[in-house]
Amino acid sequence: MINNKSAAAYAKPHTMSGKAVTVEANPGVLPDLSMLKNTRVVSGNISSSEQPGVKASGIKMRGTGAATKGLMSRGPMA
Repeated sequence: MINNKSAAAYAKPHTMSGKAVTVEANPGVLPDLSMLKNTRVVSGNISSSEQPGVKASGIKMRGTGAATKGLMSRGPMA
C-alpha cells in the first residue's frame, strides 16, 4: 500500500543538527536584466559592450597526476 500523506505529515526542513531551516531570497546580487540596455548582446563579431576580463586566479586541483595543463579550477567556489 502506498502512503499518500500530505507534506505536513513529514519532517519540516532542518539541518543535520536538527535546527529549523528558513527560506530566504536569493542572497546573490544579480544585475537587472529586464531591459535590453542592461544586457550584453552579441551578433556575429559585433558586441554591445566589452567582454568581461579573463579570470586568472583560482585554486590548484588535487589528483591531476602527471598532467601539465588544466591544473587550476577557476569557477565560483563558494
